[in-house]
Amino acid sequence: MPRAYSADIRGRVIARVESGASRREAAEHFEISASTAIKWVKCFRDTGSCAASTSPLEEHADCLLTLVADQPDLTLDEVVSAMHKRGIAGSRSAVWRFFQRHKVTFKKKPAGGRAEASRRGSGTPALDTRAGYA
Repeated sequence: MPRAYSADIRGRVIARVESGASRREAAEHFEISASTAIKWVKCFRDTGSCAASTSPLEEHADCLLTLVADQPDLTLDEVVSAMHKRGIAGSRSAVWRFFQRHKVTFKKKPAGGRAEASRRGSGTPALDTRAGYA
């Protein structure tokens, strides 16, 4: 998953455009795509800031991290269900990315009651037992 650009590079691109360079020139100078520079400058002019967006789940980080600390065997679907019961909106993929950012991993449990693989019998009987020559 690609990482967000730093606030420093965003600020430098915006400063270069504000000092008279075109968006495409600034993008070429800082080796980013032109569309990225265009979006950053538009965001800056609309809002006055162009910081990388954060997940809405970060507001509920304590709740989510406590939930999995108390019940570490929850599945992602169970976490989403518990979130919805608490009035926290979010999807399974958003929860996955949240836990990935917070270094929370889920280990598969060892298979307990799996059926044994079918084993072959002792093989075909010898020629003399099939023909009745025993």
